[in-house]
Amino acid sequence: MNKIILADSQAIFRAGTAKVLAMDEDLRIIAQCSDLDRMYHAVTTFPGSIVLFAASMRPDLARLHSLLEGMGSSGIVIAENNDAAGTYLQQGFRGVVFRNVSGSALTECVRRVAAGDTWTPPQLIQLDSPDEDMVGTRVRDRLTPKEMRIVALIVQGCKNREIAIRLKTTEQVIKNYLRSIYDKTGVSDRLELALFTIHHRVLAQAAADVGSKLEAEEQAAPPSAVA
Repeated sequence: MNKIILADSQAIFRAGTAKVLAMDEDLRIIAQCSDLDRMYHAVTTFPGSIVLFAASMRPDLARLHSLLEGMGSSGIVIAENNDAAGTYLQQGFRGVVFRNVSGSALTECVRRVAAGDTWTPPQLIQLDSPDEDMVGTRVRDRLTPKEMRIVALIVQGCKNREIAIRLKTTEQVIKNYLRSIYDKTGVSDRLELALFTIHHRVLAQAAADVGSKLEAEEQAAPPSAVA
């Protein structure tokens, strides 16, 4: 049984990754960490593990690599879609997967690293797939600006109540919008929606841009207007 430590500040991606890996009977997730302190604690508590961590958490890579080696563990980096995989491999980590990795490729990566191999993602092949871009572009263009804001917040892991507060509306209105979004994307729940968005580069970029714009608007607004 291979022990997996999963560290990612994005709760929705953690949940999706855990769901994928749990389907393999040889892999067991022994810790899920939302921040660096929890990750470092898990690494020292469970030696000999495979640590799947998000580059977006911005750990001290040299320190983490040294710690993993000392504990007899291996590191796999969850890179953002525009990151260069080679950078992490050169620093000694055993594998790299992008945010839009398929479930089968993610499992294969973990199994390869568990066997002592190094996993290099098929560089840019999936990212530049015309079919992938067509699907992401088509869905992006079908979503209204309000729906795209909701998608951006879903990807961030927000619940309906928080989304309603941030968009200054009601939970029922958000639920109504979500039904429309599910129809347009062909998914059945918020987890599938988040993973669908992450797996389509054009749509993921649009959601990230909208999310950044929304945060900027909230920071610029008077405190009373945000409440």
